[in-house]
Amino acid sequence: MLPPPAAAESVRRVCSPPPQSVCAQVGRGTSSMLDNEDFVLDTSPRELTQNPLRKIWMPCKNGHIAQRRVCMTNCPTLIVTVGLPARGKTYISKKLTRYLNWIGVPTKEFNVGQYRRECLKIYKSFEFFRPDNEEGLKIRRHCAMAALNDVRQYLCVEGGQVAVFDATNTTRERRGTIVKFAEQNGFKVFFVESVCEDPDVIAQNIVQVKLGSPDYIHCNTEEAVEDFMGRIKCYESSYQPLDEVLDRDLSYIKIMDVGRQYLVNRVVDHIQSRIVYYLMNIHITPRSIYLCRHGESDLNIKGRIGGDSGLSNRGKEFARSLRKFIQEQNIKELKVWTSQMQRTIQTAEGLGVPYEQWKSLNEIDAGVCEEMMYEEIQENYPLEFALRDQDKYRYRYPKGESYEDLVQRLEPVIMELERQENILVICHQAVMRCLLAYFLDKSADELPYLKCPLHSVLKLTPMAYGCKVESVYLSVDAVNTHRDRPENVTVLRSTDDALLTVPAHF
Repeated sequence: MLPPPAAAESVRRVCSPPPQSVCAQVGRGTSSMLDNEDFVLDTSPRELTQNPLRKIWMPCKNGHIAQRRVCMTNCPTLIVTVGLPARGKTYISKKLTRYLNWIGVPTKEFNVGQYRRECLKIYKSFEFFRPDNEEGLKIRRHCAMAALNDVRQYLCVEGGQVAVFDATNTTRERRGTIVKFAEQNGFKVFFVESVCEDPDVIAQNIVQVKLGSPDYIHCNTEEAVEDFMGRIKCYESSYQPLDEVLDRDLSYIKIMDVGRQYLVNRVVDHIQSRIVYYLMNIHITPRSIYLCRHGESDLNIKGRIGGDSGLSNRGKEFARSLRKFIQEQNIKELKVWTSQMQRTIQTAEGLGVPYEQWKSLNEIDAGVCEEMMYEEIQENYPLEFALRDQDKYRYRYPKGESYEDLVQRLEPVIMELERQENILVICHQAVMRCLLAYFLDKSADELPYLKCPLHSVLKLTPMAYGCKVESVYLSVDAVNTHRDRPENVTVLRSTDDALLTVPAHF
C-alpha cells in the first residue's frame, strides 16, 4: 500500500528511457553513499508508470534519481570468467548463456577476444600477449573496457538480466576493476574460474577449438599449436587464481579439471545458485542424444491434439523400425526415457530394452482443448485460437499449459540430460521442440514452430560451441502434425484464414 501524499517519497522507475538510466548516471558520477536524510520528500503525488522490463525502484531527490550505489535483490548479474587460455571458459560462457536464455532469463555473452579481433585485424603471434608488450596491454585494456561499456548498455538499457564477461581476467587487479565497475552500476558479480592442469584436456581443447579460430586461419596445425602454447605461457607468469582467503568476500565457483572438484563461495541469490547447480551438472564426455516422437497414434490420424491414445498400425511399424535403427547404431550403454503416456510407452516396448518413464516428459496439457481438432477449437473457442497464434510460446490453454510452462517443467530433464552420456528420449511434439530449442539455442519465438515430424530420429552430438544435428527418417509413412503460424492472427479473422495452415487429417 502506498503511503499518504504528505509522506510519499518521490520515486522513479530505474532505467526508463527518458530520463537517463541509473546506470549511466552512476557510471559518470560519484559512488559515495548518501544518507537517508539527504533525500527530499516530495509532498505532491507522482504517477507510477509500469515498465515490465524494469523491476527496481529508487528514491528521487529534487526529481532526479539519487546517485547512490544500490544492489537490489533482483538487480542484474555480471558473470565473469577467470582462467588461463584453453581452459574451457568460452565453452562454459556459451552453455551458461544458452541455458539461462532457455529458462527465460535474458542473457548475453561478451567475448573480449572477439573485441580484440575487431580492433586488431591481423594477428601476428603470441608476442602480442607478452606482459611487457605495452602496446598490446593498451589494446587489450581498451577492448575490455569497450566490452564492459556494452555490458552496461545491455543490462541498463536493453533489458538484459545477466551478462557473461568472457575473458581470462587472470589478475586480481583486473578483477578488482570489474568489481568496481559492477558496484558503480548496481550489478552483482559472480566469478566462474576454470582450472585445469591435465595436459591431455588442454591439448584436446587447443586442437578442437583454438585451431579453428580466425587467429590461425593461415597457419598449419603445428605452427598454431606452438603459438598458442606460447600465448598460455604469457598469461602464466601473471596468473593469480581466486584465493579462499584473499577473495573470501567474492561470489564464485572454481571448477577443477573439468568437474573433478568444485569450490563454491558466497552464493548470494537465486540466479547464482542456479548457475552453480547447472555448472556442476555439465561434462565434456563425448556422447550422443537421440530424440524422437512416439509412433503415429490413433488421435494423430484423426487430427486431434493431446489425449492418451495408443499407436496406429503405422505407429507400431515405426516402433519396430526404431528397434532396428538403434541396434544398428551399436550405442554403448544406451538409456531410454519415455513419458507416462501410452503412445511413448508402446513405442519403447518395441525396442526390447529397459526404459524409464518421466512424468515431466508428458505432452503439453491442452486443457479444455484436449482431444479436439483445430477446426473444433476454431468453432468453439475462436478467440483462444487467435490468441495462441499471436503468441504461441506464452499462450496458456484454458485449464492447461503454455510452452513457457513446459520449459519450466522440463528443466529437471535438461539437467539430467547434461549429466548423462548416450540416451534416447521418446517424447511428444511440444516436448521435443522444447528440448531441441535448448540444444540448438533457439529463441522463444522460434521454439513453438520447430519441425519435429513423426517417424524421424534426431541425433544430437554436442560439439565445442554447439551441437551437430543429424536427422534420420525411418521410412514409415505418418500424418503431418506440424501447423505453421498463419499470416492473419487477428481475432476478427475469417475461419478460412484461421485454418489455412492446419495439416490434412482423416
